[in-house]
Order: sequence, then structure tokens, then C-alpha cells
Amino acid sequence: MEEYESSGGRAGNTLRGMPVILVTHRGRHSGAIRKSPLMRVADGQNYVLVASKGGAPQHPVWYWNLLESPDITVRDGEQVFEMRARLVDDPAERARLWPIAVAAYPDYADYATRTSREIPLFVAEPR
Repeated sequence: MEEYESSGGRAGNTLRGMPVILVTHRGRHSGAIRKSPLMRVADGQNYVLVASKGGAPQHPVWYWNLLESPDITVRDGEQVFEMRARLVDDPAERARLWPIAVAAYPDYADYATRTSREIPLFVAEPR
């Protein structure tokens, strides 16, 4: 994460050869700035944020932070976007977005089999 930021997004922006975005958000209890590297899942000008936590039984901390404070910043390589995240709760929208997420990062399909929870999706849209 440090290399990603210090290089202006020109380095450290992949994981296992796949692109990563950096999501900056606020901690729901502390109000402190938090940064979460996530796999890059693009849907037009929006990003799909997948709260997989590797298939763990609980949601990642950033999931709760985004519910509380949906205004975020997304760094995608050298580009930085001010965005607002919303939880996907429409089944039809989820059905459209999940295959896009799996195509971007195939491990998501495996993560979904490791947990009894439905892995939440957020859509980050330009503010």
C-alpha cells in the first residue's frame, strides 16, 4: 500500500498480477482515515467493491465503515476519484455484478463456497 501511494499509483498496484485499487474511507468508530486495497472490479465508470474477506464468516471491517460513511476516495493506478459507495441490495443488480467481479478476480467464486454468508457488493459511483 505504501509503494502504491508513494509512487502516485505507478507501482505496487497489482496483486498476483491483477490490478488493485486503493479505497480510502473513514473508520466508523474512530473517524480516522482508513485505506483498503481491493481487487479492481470496474463496471463502466463505477467500481464494484467485493466484501469477501477471503470467504471468512464475517464481513471485513471496511464493510461497516462504508455503511456508516459512504463517501470514499478510489485510487486506480494514477487516477483518483471521489466516489460514494452504496450496498447492492437489488437481486437483479447483484446477479449482473457478481459475474463481473468473478471475471475480474476468479478467486471470488471460491470464497463464496467457503462461507455461509452472501458476500456483499458495493457499487462506488462518482460524486
